[in-house]
Amino acid sequence: MSTKQLSRSCFVNGYNKTVVRPTHDDMSTESNYFAKIVRGCDPRAQTCRGKLQSRRSKLNQEINKELMLRNGAENLFKATNNKKLRETVALELSFVNSNLQLLKEQLAELNSSVDVYQNRSANLCVPMIPLGLKETKDVDFQESFKDFIHDHYYENGNKYDDSIQDFRDIRQAMRTPMRDQSGINLLFEYYNHLHYIERRFFSSDKSLGVYDSLTGVPSCQRTVAFEKASVLFNIAALYTQIGARQDRTKNSGIDASVDKYLRSAGMFRFIQEHFSQAPSMDLSVETLDMLVSLMLAQARECLFEKLILNGNDEKTIEQCLEIAQESAQVADVYDAVHKCISSNPVKDYVPYSWISLVLVKVQHYKALSHYYLAIGLLDYVGELKKSVCDTLQCIQISNHGKSMLIDYRAPQADDEQRLLGKAHLREALLLHEESIRVHRMCRQLRKVDTLLDMLKASHTTSLNKYADIEEEDDFQEVVDPPAIQASTKYQLTLMPPDFSQFEVKDLFHQLGPLAIFSAKNNWTPPRIIKLRKRADESFGFSVRGDSPVIIAGVDGGSLAEVGGMKEGDFIVSIGDIDAKSCHHDEVVSLIKAADCQLTLTLVTPINRNFLKPRNPCHSPVSSASSSGMSSLSCPTEQSPTSSICSNKSKDSNWRRTWNPFKRSDSKEKMSMVYSCNSLGRR
Repeated sequence: MSTKQLSRSCFVNGYNKTVVRPTHDDMSTESNYFAKIVRGCDPRAQTCRGKLQSRRSKLNQEINKELMLRNGAENLFKATNNKKLRETVALELSFVNSNLQLLKEQLAELNSSVDVYQNRSANLCVPMIPLGLKETKDVDFQESFKDFIHDHYYENGNKYDDSIQDFRDIRQAMRTPMRDQSGINLLFEYYNHLHYIERRFFSSDKSLGVYDSLTGVPSCQRTVAFEKASVLFNIAALYTQIGARQDRTKNSGIDASVDKYLRSAGMFRFIQEHFSQAPSMDLSVETLDMLVSLMLAQARECLFEKLILNGNDEKTIEQCLEIAQESAQVADVYDAVHKCISSNPVKDYVPYSWISLVLVKVQHYKALSHYYLAIGLLDYVGELKKSVCDTLQCIQISNHGKSMLIDYRAPQADDEQRLLGKAHLREALLLHEESIRVHRMCRQLRKVDTLLDMLKASHTTSLNKYADIEEEDDFQEVVDPPAIQASTKYQLTLMPPDFSQFEVKDLFHQLGPLAIFSAKNNWTPPRIIKLRKRADESFGFSVRGDSPVIIAGVDGGSLAEVGGMKEGDFIVSIGDIDAKSCHHDEVVSLIKAADCQLTLTLVTPINRNFLKPRNPCHSPVSSASSSGMSSLSCPTEQSPTSSICSNKSKDSNWRRTWNPFKRSDSKEKMSMVYSCNSLGRR
């Protein structure tokens, strides 16, 4: 690097850090340099979506303040008997409730800002519904983690300052992820880190406050499970934002959108199945079920757009019938979403514009299904093929509830074919007008110009077609057409999250193997055992297992027994060497190298005898937290318990318990020097 350098400040790991920027001579490596150190960004100051999220964050904080004021005023109102004071408090409560309502309306308007997430090049595409990210606040884990390491692991917490800071940096960075795949990767990595943090320790006196993505109401829970579920929700929300901004005028953009919506739906389903009793409404079963349906509907809508995009301008009647059924299928799935999003209690929490937009799409795609069926019939010249007649007979559903319906599902003559096509076209016009009416009734949707342009363009196309076939001397009354049977050739499958793609390293691996040295296991304070023997004597103990090595047996009256060694003790260090993660052969070599003077640091498990495991094939799984949320952990590692108890070598052959220090048969009196020192708290 050249001696002339420039210093600039960038957002690294969620906070501002001054880094050295290479000069012009080294600019070729600059992009790679920053790609390695930048984990998060500050999109709040860069993009429209970031600014929107920043406004949402400020509204969340203001809502939190108003809620605290309201709670205090309500408590004072209940506690006092002073009439004048109660009147003053009641007046203050009315102001607070009014401000709170205004703030929630502003947040709902921000959540309704779907236009800012769309791709600007796709002006004639129906906008999709993206989700905003859940906000959280900064939490200082420094002292609580150090105290837990000191009290539970009996180690000096200052040794882990760097590990604690790394975890804080990752958490800070994930609060402002990039709106691309790198942001997805960052959130997945943080989630996998939470797996280790949850098992190592988690301070029960630190509540993780997370704001509801839909209402802005803060929720707190003393468990990592809530943090996990919130991170997964943000991953799914980020998928929706990435999917919404794809250019759906190209096949590649449509495929990317479908992929992101299916991944989002799979993530919402994963949260629904693995996390329960969430304190925030956006993680409730009803809301998650609605979000799964909404993402699947948007994926199917993208597939319909791909079918239109790949079709020819001059479509055959077979293609028109296929498109009509696909469009009816999209309308049906959105109709199911509308029933779900309009039900209690979901409708009280989602923005009203979402409900209106879903209803607009129901009417719009119903209109398109009738339109394509109409142009298939009207543009076809000649006698209909038997296969086409059979298809028409199948896809058109007679609705005898309509008084003026005449069953023309399979027209037998040209005039019947024309009349049936005109009836479907008229129905398309009415439905297009209904979609425009619903759009105008919603104040937030009226601001989405691209949606109105799309609806008007579709209505104009149908109106021009109807004007072309209208004849002044045609006095035959237009009948109500049959409904169209929904059908699709696309089968959508939820894409569950694959956590194994985002492997991370345990930041606190120096504490020892996770399956043993975790928050759920307890052991005595470390004690130092010093043994000295003659060349013809033995220490009198045997070991087995790996990571950590366990004392398998202690001979009666031996140096080891007199020194305080017990069966089931873990060897955590040999001399100055940390042995918690050492394999069997390494420990044996270190003990042999000690010759006649051996210094061991041992701990004794309290709540479990690891010599007799409850399940040798046990895989680490997080237990349910005391707060009610339960979760299924996703990163896995081999449990050292199996190797400790199985005594198998790497080639799967049984390994004999190693005991080179078996007590000598000599009856000579043993000379022994030992000391037992309980380290306690260091």
